[in-house]
Amino acid sequence: METEMTPAYRISNVEHLPSPSLVVFPELVKNNIQQLISMVESVNKLRPHIKTCKSADAIKLLQSAGINKFKCATIAEAELLGTCEAKDVLLAYQPVGPNIDRFITLIKRFPNTSFACLIDHRDIAEQLHQAALNEDCQVGIFIDINVGMNRTGVQLAQILPLVDHSLSLANLKIRGLHCYDGHIHDASLETRKIQCERYFTEIEQLVSQLNDRYQSSFTIVAGGTPTFPIHAASPRKDIECSPGTFIFWDKGYQHLFSEQPFQVAAFVISRVISIVDDTKLCLDLGHKAIASENELSKRVFFVNAPDARTVSHSEEHLVIEVPNTRDYTVGDVFYGVPHHICPTVALYDTAFTITDNRWNGEWPITARRRKITI
Repeated sequence: METEMTPAYRISNVEHLPSPSLVVFPELVKNNIQQLISMVESVNKLRPHIKTCKSADAIKLLQSAGINKFKCATIAEAELLGTCEAKDVLLAYQPVGPNIDRFITLIKRFPNTSFACLIDHRDIAEQLHQAALNEDCQVGIFIDINVGMNRTGVQLAQILPLVDHSLSLANLKIRGLHCYDGHIHDASLETRKIQCERYFTEIEQLVSQLNDRYQSSFTIVAGGTPTFPIHAASPRKDIECSPGTFIFWDKGYQHLFSEQPFQVAAFVISRVISIVDDTKLCLDLGHKAIASENELSKRVFFVNAPDARTVSHSEEHLVIEVPNTRDYTVGDVFYGVPHHICPTVALYDTAFTITDNRWNGEWPITARRRKITI
């Protein structure tokens, strides 16, 4: 489904919005949250990732809907969740260097939040244990498993030794396994299911083995947005799903994963700053205003100029080709759907909120920072 310039997206006072800027539609965000909840048997199966929103306002909407478990990627995101009094937070990253002490500080500062982090190496397990011992606290950990993305995590054969060693460290508490399958992102849901089953059968066998061996009940934190419908449909009670993009959605996932009926709830607003020639316009939407890790054709889609084609992109400028520039004037507004919303949000200090077709508020993007206070 292509995003259209429907009445819900019109901004009657857009002339007062600076550009480039990020705008969010809170009512559509609420709809996306309810859509997410409708796809699982219980909210207990949800551990959404806040790397997309990075905002206390969005987190509070999730909490109001009954979601109490969260996943994040940075100490700043974890601190934001602590200030929001989130009950359960997984730092989906193995802390190293000074971040180990920062993580311990989080645990001490927010005693009402249960924090855990990932590990995939015994040296880090030992360092976390020592830091926790020094501060008289306990650290929850999830063993990060490499299920095919080849980015982080231990191989299956290394899990038992790491679990055994971690259990010998009194100030660590193993809560489960983390299986991020971000390498599975085919457009076909059936293909994703097949690829997911290839690795998950082994994970299920492993969890049964671990539960029997240690008389425990390990949780499996599995997947992201592409495989969310698959893990969400599993009858297992010990699986937690961690989609993040759903809250704002974007052009990339809208195109690939049509079976997920989320709505685009965030745009970038840009303006024409120069008319180059008969077919080219320059907009104020440079690398600093929209995620630029993909090829030129996968940066932004303009809902009010669907035929526009990106020609060049630099720090402060985006040049696009349109059928005829005589249809435009300097200052015209372009409504853009980012191809990748998560790193786009991280470029803005604030998102302007649109309610009843008017800009009437702001959401601070607090956790775009690498450090808040800790």
